[in-house]
Amino acid sequence: MENSRSAVATDDKLLLRALQGRSVERAPFWLMRQAGRYLPEYRAIRKEVPDFLSLCYNPDLAVEVTLQPIRRYGMDAAILFSDILVVPDAIGVKVAFQQGEGPVLEPIRTAQALDQLSLERLHDHLSPVYATLTRLRAELPAQTALIGFAGAPWTLAAYVVEGGGSKDFAAARTLARREPELFARLIDLLADAVVAFLDRQVQAGAEVLQLFDSWAGALPEDQLELWCVRPVRRIIAELRARHPAVPVIHFPRGVGLSLGHVARQVEARAIGLDTAVPMGEAVRLLPPSLCLQGNLDPVDLVAGGAPMLERLERLRAATRGRPWIFNLGHGVLQQTDPGEVQRLCDELRRVPA
Repeated sequence: MENSRSAVATDDKLLLRALQGRSVERAPFWLMRQAGRYLPEYRAIRKEVPDFLSLCYNPDLAVEVTLQPIRRYGMDAAILFSDILVVPDAIGVKVAFQQGEGPVLEPIRTAQALDQLSLERLHDHLSPVYATLTRLRAELPAQTALIGFAGAPWTLAAYVVEGGGSKDFAAARTLARREPELFARLIDLLADAVVAFLDRQVQAGAEVLQLFDSWAGALPEDQLELWCVRPVRRIIAELRARHPAVPVIHFPRGVGLSLGHVARQVEARAIGLDTAVPMGEAVRLLPPSLCLQGNLDPVDLVAGGAPMLERLERLRAATRGRPWIFNLGHGVLQQTDPGEVQRLCDELRRVPA
């Protein structure tokens, strides 16, 4: 009886219908970083934990934080509250988040350092994440889809080699050029970890998966093919073989004119668009059956008001007649007024004439 009820609820979820290419009465929507520091209730939770990773690994708090924007705004999807760097953390890379500095990792730049990493404790280490997903699937409203996610191998490798964030990830790109065999070993290990992690996320309750390749734009064309396209294509193919009904959204941020090639090669169900890609150009470049996701500028959401709604109408006009999920071109900014998010969500729920 429970299985029958769940099947009906899943079939009725707007986000899943759009990803399946089925007709929808309006575009489904969710926002990257919809759970975060712009919400006062999130800031209150954040004060309770000593560091960011402790929040990610606490199912009670991670569930609460994930649900906060759903309670406020009723998005069509909730995305697991976590971080892409839990995967390096789980395979043995030392990861910490320092106030005002962002992530700090012990750099992996030699064969000896790479030899210390392993998938052996991956699932044990990430078991709190799976627990969070299972509870979310039970607690979310019936019409709300649950999105799991991971970082793509290149983006994870960029942090792992660099030792943290960077404007250009020069250390990672240099290692990839100078020692491609060593770098390929790192990419392969991360790809294996991502497949195992996302596979277990689906088993725990995720209905959609998103691969964040946040730093794909740092790679030149030949390296983009090697370190972004091929590993992501393999991940998606392996996940499709295990879970053919679970769609994957790929977000190759910053790839610009290579977007069409990347989208066609990786064969994701949907492609996430950053703010540098004009929606009209994406519509022209990409196959009409491919679901697009994006791409209001987060700064437009900060500015709010009528100009924000005008830009939303342009996105609606550009995507008319093809599968589209509304989202931002990147995450919600900390200085965003929650009232402007409400204004946006109210308009998104309106069925266009």
